[in-house]
Amino acid sequence: MRSHPKPDNPNQPTIMPSSLENPALHRPFLTALALSLGAAISLGITRFSYALLLPPMRADLHWTYLLAGAMNTGNALGYFVGALITPALMRRFGAQAALIGGSVLAAFFMLLSGFVIDADMLLLQRVLAGAASAFVFIAGGVLAARLGSLHPQRAGLLIGLYYGGTGFGIALSALLVPATLSAAAAHGSVHAWQWAWLALGGVCLIATCMMAIPAGHIDGAPAPAGAHGRFRIKPFAYGLAGYFMFGVGYIGYMTFVIALLKEQGMPTPVITTFYTALGLAVVASSRIWAGMLDRFKGGESIAILNALLGVAILLPALTAVPVIVFISGLLFGAVFLSVVASTTVLVRHNLPPAAWSAGISVFTTVFAFGQIVGPTIVGWIADGAGGLQRGLVFSACALFVGAVLGSRQRPLK
Repeated sequence: MRSHPKPDNPNQPTIMPSSLENPALHRPFLTALALSLGAAISLGITRFSYALLLPPMRADLHWTYLLAGAMNTGNALGYFVGALITPALMRRFGAQAALIGGSVLAAFFMLLSGFVIDADMLLLQRVLAGAASAFVFIAGGVLAARLGSLHPQRAGLLIGLYYGGTGFGIALSALLVPATLSAAAAHGSVHAWQWAWLALGGVCLIATCMMAIPAGHIDGAPAPAGAHGRFRIKPFAYGLAGYFMFGVGYIGYMTFVIALLKEQGMPTPVITTFYTALGLAVVASSRIWAGMLDRFKGGESIAILNALLGVAILLPALTAVPVIVFISGLLFGAVFLSVVASTTVLVRHNLPPAAWSAGISVFTTVFAFGQIVGPTIVGWIADGAGGLQRGLVFSACALFVGAVLGSRQRPLK
């Protein structure tokens, strides 16, 4: 039996299969792009497509903003539970199994949302889809970090490409949902939004098939017994706190911005263009911030990006001028997933590879907890005087607090 070469650096992940043509080694960008479909499924489609479906579902089912926001709170709650479970899943089955299995489950729960109208059932399916998406997002982040370790000079870009895949999901949702709603309405469907859930679930299944083989070329095996995989919270306290506030702040925008634009009278084709542009800006963000992510070892990136997001969210809360609103969407898209990438890079800079899974999971859990808080508070504020604009002001303030907290995070010595 042929033995496979081991890396010179004992901390470097083992290279998966033995072929010298392993894409993880020789085509890292294509591998990262394939992995990015996991981020597209877990966030871009499973979570953020809901912003496009919230207005027609709210109008059809006569929801308050509080209940509409609770649907994304439920999704975030499931994500929180999934983040707690994922480390054990990866220890037992490996990162690839968590990635692909979670993707199949997420697609299944999205499809189920196209068959019910009861608010309790829809909420349950949003919770379950959130748990599945956590399996996908964390496992994909671990694989992206390990891919980056094989190419340390390009690690920031490769990790950013993975998280930037969320933008593919957002852009695809922005194009697919309105077209599906129109087709359903033309056929006289009573609940046209159900067609959109079915279409999105089908897209998730296709994306799962496309990323399954490339993901297998990266070492996703559990850390060996006895490896030093502990993650101590105290040294990362400020980074974790800043990331929590990011979760509280950004999710209000991604839940309610489409509803706000509809309230302000923006035509549907313009809203489609806005959300598509936001998604494409997410994809571009991997290149925009790669150098900064490689350079800063502490919480500087968390601080800078949170502050920029706060500005982006304030803009549509203060004005309905279309040009300013588009600037807001482009800035938001170019920044928000890079905050997520910055925490993976923070873990990678300051911990040994055996602890990356634990570190990414803890940051994701804190992030998920923040997302549980955000949509409900913004929805509750939006139901009162001041409407959605005042809710987004709250979101921006949360991000500015996160920027201050992130600036206090220092690299580990």
